[in-house]
Amino acid sequence: GRGSSWLPPSSSFFPDLPCMLYQGRRYAYKKVQRMDPSSIQRGVRQFKTYMSLKLDQDDTQFPLNDSKEIQRFYKYYCENLSRTSEKQNFEELARYYQVASALYEVLRDVTNNKVDSEVMKRAKVVEEKSAHFKSYKYNIVPLNFPGSAEPVVELPEIKSAMDAIRNIDGLPKPHMSSMHREGKSIWDLLDWLSLAFGFQKSNVENQRENMVLLLANISTRTSGQEGHPLVNTVNDLWEKIFGNYESWCRYLHVSSRIMIKYDDTELKKQQLMLLHIGLYLLIWGEASNVRFMPECLCYIFHHMAKQLNQMVEESYFQPPPGFEAEGSFLNIVIEPIYKVLQKESQRSKGGTAGHSSWRNYDDLNEQFWSEKCFMKLGWPWDLSADFFHQEGRSARKPKTNFVEVRTFLHLFRSFNRMWIFFTLAFQAMLIVSWSSSGSLSGIADATVFRSVLSVFITAALLNFIKVTLDILLTFQAWGSMEWTQILRYLLKFFVAIAWIIILPVTYSSSIKSPSGAGKLLNSLTWNWYNQSVYNFAIIIYMIPNILSALLFLLPQLQNIMERSNWRAVILLMWWIQVSLSYL
Repeated sequence: GRGSSWLPPSSSFFPDLPCMLYQGRRYAYKKVQRMDPSSIQRGVRQFKTYMSLKLDQDDTQFPLNDSKEIQRFYKYYCENLSRTSEKQNFEELARYYQVASALYEVLRDVTNNKVDSEVMKRAKVVEEKSAHFKSYKYNIVPLNFPGSAEPVVELPEIKSAMDAIRNIDGLPKPHMSSMHREGKSIWDLLDWLSLAFGFQKSNVENQRENMVLLLANISTRTSGQEGHPLVNTVNDLWEKIFGNYESWCRYLHVSSRIMIKYDDTELKKQQLMLLHIGLYLLIWGEASNVRFMPECLCYIFHHMAKQLNQMVEESYFQPPPGFEAEGSFLNIVIEPIYKVLQKESQRSKGGTAGHSSWRNYDDLNEQFWSEKCFMKLGWPWDLSADFFHQEGRSARKPKTNFVEVRTFLHLFRSFNRMWIFFTLAFQAMLIVSWSSSGSLSGIADATVFRSVLSVFITAALLNFIKVTLDILLTFQAWGSMEWTQILRYLLKFFVAIAWIIILPVTYSSSIKSPSGAGKLLNSLTWNWYNQSVYNFAIIIYMIPNILSALLFLLPQLQNIMERSNWRAVILLMWWIQVSLSYL
């Protein structure tokens, strides 16, 4: 990208050669033109314009193909680099070797790959020595490079975090054959996890820096216990990262796979906590778009944490089958889900397809809201499961829960309580205003009050409309719902029908001198003039609504009732609340 990366730095061990600078600019311009001929990337057009002006200015001053001068310069550079390699710090050496590689590219371009044997030998030696420096890449904190002059490395919070994640004492040691095969060394907990589960090297480097910065940032705001400065810091990071996982386990009624023994020493507990945090961060780092499915990440971590605990408890390092090579986690765990996301994205036709014809992130994520996911998906993934929607199947996998039917009726269904309140309030005010007194005090009159109570008939009718819309607008999702959920919809529908019959009949029986339709209904009730029947029906009708309001105002009571094992309480909660389990 930048032209300066192709030019030799200003250093004391080689002379200033304007010719070399010119050739470097010329090669940089050619390479950028080859990489981005249309100048689409950010800053490329400005770079080309600047380089073009500089090249036009220097075009008449230097020869176009002075290969001997460039080869002499390259030899001189390599000689000085070999003599000063022991005197410079790691960061400077990395930059010098990068310049050496760039100079060799310029040399090959100028000579059309016709380089003499001596230069090729020097280039080979430089390439071998620079292999250790090519990985000198970092975002903020250079963690794996000794002698770095970055001031951030000297911060006490950074040092404490680095020391904590480098504590690998007591962990089972990998086999030397696997370390030799992967060409890896274990310097910290993330290297150990990488070798155990096949995470990519670049992901390990990124998450190592991420983990150190997370610990350091929290440490600046948290004072640790004496002798263990990171105890409180690790606890805070633990709660932030695993809060959703713990909630997921409680919701599915499964035991957490995080096994921290409280009888261990503080240092051992801290090591195990950081090991689990590192595992989750590495999973998150390679998850790509799967990050938008948090419960899916919980499912993956749940199984991998179990495998991690087995290795730690048995003190025997044995990667799970198939996870031995680098990149195996991406291939075995993430790629199958990513392919599902890709297929659903193609099915959406750029967002123009109907919502019911494809699954989005929420639909796929809801697969992990039920304990049935353990049986359906298995571990590693059962690719024959419906979730992965194998090619060749005639039937499309239905959406998990909500299939949107686009209609303006959603305005009533989504805000039904508001519309019901407005309608009933308007009806009551209309009745009072048309009474003989015409004022609010008229509600004290028994006849007016009896008329106002007719709002419950209207409420029953509106509730019937709402229940009917629930069935019509979710009917396409019934194929993937539990039978108990479907039963609830049907029972709600029949109960709503019952109330729009019971309330008008009992109301007509409470009127002493009915007329019209009221007289007909009154005759069907055998002239039953007991006014308490309608009041009693209203009380029964309002019980579920009163309980819902009470639970809304007292969330602690709702939590207690949701955890209750009493069948009566379970049935009550199932009736008055919408279940969150749709699988």
